[in-house]
Amino acid sequence: MKGIDAFRELAPLLNNEPTVLANGYISREFFNVTDRRENFYMIGSMGLASAIGLGVALAQPQRRTLIFDGDGNVLMAMGTLAMIAACAPKNLIHIVIDNEVYESTGSQRTLSHDIRLEEVAKSAGYKQAMRVTRREDIRPAYQQLYKEEGPVFLLIKVEPAFDASQARVTHTPEEIRDRFMAALAG
Repeated sequence: MKGIDAFRELAPLLNNEPTVLANGYISREFFNVTDRRENFYMIGSMGLASAIGLGVALAQPQRRTLIFDGDGNVLMAMGTLAMIAACAPKNLIHIVIDNEVYESTGSQRTLSHDIRLEEVAKSAGYKQAMRVTRREDIRPAYQQLYKEEGPVFLLIKVEPAFDASQARVTHTPEEIRDRFMAALAG
């Protein structure tokens, strides 16, 4: 399964949830599947999607907040898992697309081949943590976690297979900020 396959499974399940997307191929692939004003695309700033997503979840406790992260991003800012668990936002779903490589910089191997990130999240204090490896298991896992009190963590194992011909996010950082803030206000 490819990362884009995971996004194609998840995108139809989204409503108006604020969604923070990690930099690189995570943002690019999701942008090509579904561009919504509720999407906050990280342009650069590797490892910070989870911290920003935490801030959104705390500021908007009445709305489910999603983080779409990559294994490399989580590993870069592993302390944020503990911060999320300590703050314990009940409305937060943290989804990690794990391809075991830093794909956008040359496919260098990450530690997620040896470290089960969903177990790290659970040990840090996430209420639930699941791992899926098959496309047909993504929707049921997401739907189950959506009903749970957060923070919850869903790790989706994929193969490194990004299509470099995918369009980059065409919005400027200012446009991303402004439309996301408007979505949060509305």
